[in-house]
Amino acid sequence: MSRFIVLLRIITHILKISIVLAVLLLTLGASNSAAPASELDNLRAFTRSQEFDFVWWTVKALAIKWGQGSLGVSEYLSEAARQKIVLEYLDLVLECLRKQQQINQIYSDPRVADPEAESIALRKEFTELTRRRDELGPLAEAIVQSQISTVVSDMGLEVSGQTIPPVLYHTTEPPWGLVISRRDRIEQIENISLDPALTVDQLEILEDEIDQARNVSTLAVGIGGIGLYPTMVMQTWDVNWLMEVVSHEWVHNFLTLHPLGVSYLNSPPLRIINETTADIAGVEIGAAVIKRFYPEKAPSPPAAPHSNTNQTRRSSEPMHPADFQFNAYMHSVRVTVDHLLAEGKVEEAETFMEYQRKVFAAHGYLIRKINQAYFAFYGAYASQPGGAAGNDPVGEAVRKLRAQSASLTNFLNQIAWVYTWQQLQEMVTQQ
Repeated sequence: MSRFIVLLRIITHILKISIVLAVLLLTLGASNSAAPASELDNLRAFTRSQEFDFVWWTVKALAIKWGQGSLGVSEYLSEAARQKIVLEYLDLVLECLRKQQQINQIYSDPRVADPEAESIALRKEFTELTRRRDELGPLAEAIVQSQISTVVSDMGLEVSGQTIPPVLYHTTEPPWGLVISRRDRIEQIENISLDPALTVDQLEILEDEIDQARNVSTLAVGIGGIGLYPTMVMQTWDVNWLMEVVSHEWVHNFLTLHPLGVSYLNSPPLRIINETTADIAGVEIGAAVIKRFYPEKAPSPPAAPHSNTNQTRRSSEPMHPADFQFNAYMHSVRVTVDHLLAEGKVEEAETFMEYQRKVFAAHGYLIRKINQAYFAFYGAYASQPGGAAGNDPVGEAVRKLRAQSASLTNFLNQIAWVYTWQQLQEMVTQQ
């Protein structure tokens, strides 16, 4: 190997580290609350002891990524071998979950007199599967990062051959997002990240305490990923979902280096623009990765309607009647709620949402709570018309700009420089 190549690799490595640190600083800065300090302090009085430690998680994740980069094993594998490793890892994730469910069933069955003895073989298998999964995980992550980087570079989202920022993610159990909205209108006040070990009953107690003390609407939601650096992504066995979510979170990192990402918390419309942009781009990039590297895993047409990644957490999707359209019905609920709140009928809106939650349950959609916080969170993901966004025009404007753009790269390079809702409106009108 020539001295020039060695020097070039050293320079590239230093550049990557610099980018990591820059994005980290921007990301951690962007995670600060948009709520006034006094209001945030009042809210965090309820959550401080249960909040997720992002700094410590990021330090550990960067250490893992540093180790992956120093090894560079994935670069020397054939494409077929790389694909095999990723799919084997995802199969191990699924097998671990299945074994865990079997063990849980034994311990839950009152007919089993000695669950510890009954499950000994399964627990041994689970331990071995977990060991293999954890050993293969870092290499699988490095391969996925490289595959997404290749596709993103081919799209033209690069600088001198380098994807900026480099694609980095780490699989983990994401924290719960405690979403807090006003009651008199659907508007997110705060989103506080909580320890993922908290149980649903603990979360409900916390939600009720905050609601009663601060006169707000609160909901703890499961999330698929967070745009830190490296990005945090929930464990999955679905290669299509994985590519979409890792791409979605990379887009957030990309936007963080531009006015749109920096302005994320400046207003509710800017949050919707950010999330809808990441949703649209994440779907397109993820699909391109599948088409290039895992064509046999592409969804069979017609593909299932896309829903935002945050609604897939900690539950398996039940069977639903074919004549019940979730997005269309949720859209009508949101429109009615907005109308009631605009008339000052807060209690009526809340009664209506609880009734509609039961309607969804009757059709197989089990939703723990539908309230203002629910719509404040899910309504920001407006890559598809209808759904929880209701008639909010912001998501529609983002979709229009994408439709008017010649390519995804052109779309991202335009919208990344938006820092007000008015700018986006003018941009769409001028196309």
